[in-house]
Amino acid sequence: MLENLMGPNAVWLTEALTERMELRPGMRVLDMGCGRAISSIFLAREFGVQVWATDLWIAASDNWARVQEAGLTDSVFPIHAEAHALPFADSFFDAVVSADAYHYFGTDNFYLRYFARFVRAGGQIGIVAPGLREEFGGELPPHLAPYWHPDFWSFHSPTWWRTHWERTGLVTTEVADLVPRGWEHWLRWTVTAVTSRKRRWSGSMRGGISVSPGSSHGRSRGSG
Repeated sequence: MLENLMGPNAVWLTEALTERMELRPGMRVLDMGCGRAISSIFLAREFGVQVWATDLWIAASDNWARVQEAGLTDSVFPIHAEAHALPFADSFFDAVVSADAYHYFGTDNFYLRYFARFVRAGGQIGIVAPGLREEFGGELPPHLAPYWHPDFWSFHSPTWWRTHWERTGLVTTEVADLVPRGWEHWLRWTVTAVTSRKRRWSGSMRGGISVSPGSSHGRSRGSG
């Protein structure tokens, strides 16, 4: 797993997210911002779903090699695409997931309207992303200020995500919370990665949410 490191452990995050979703064999699932597709491989193996492993930064051919190695060529389909130019039919997917990626594009007030079109009515959308226990509302806490990067302003609390999505009227949010002990898992993974000398990176908190467009049957989750 370390050889596919791109940040926090994508499999752990996806596992935490899917605890709050209902995935069944044969479902069509979009894994948005899948990186090196290890989350997509996990989904196919764990739930028997078909996964469209979509990412901008990792070539589809590279992910296809990993899919072939995993023996999942009938279940995982790598796609190279940007989040605002997805090559899918409306209502094609039963569910959409995104682990450690949605905050890069989904804080835009207009994005959910575009994104939700690819999920059938009554389907599910689930994300897990860097998060905060609560919004700062003012200046940064002193203990974070020395380490804060401007990109971290995309980190939000579960309450923020719930409001951000529900005010569109497109989705019903059933759960928006913190992944239990999410920061501990992130810290443990960071230590493992640094110890293995694969890559050095740091972080603070994780968050996420999942909903179901057009119905009240989806699940949602946030963590920090």
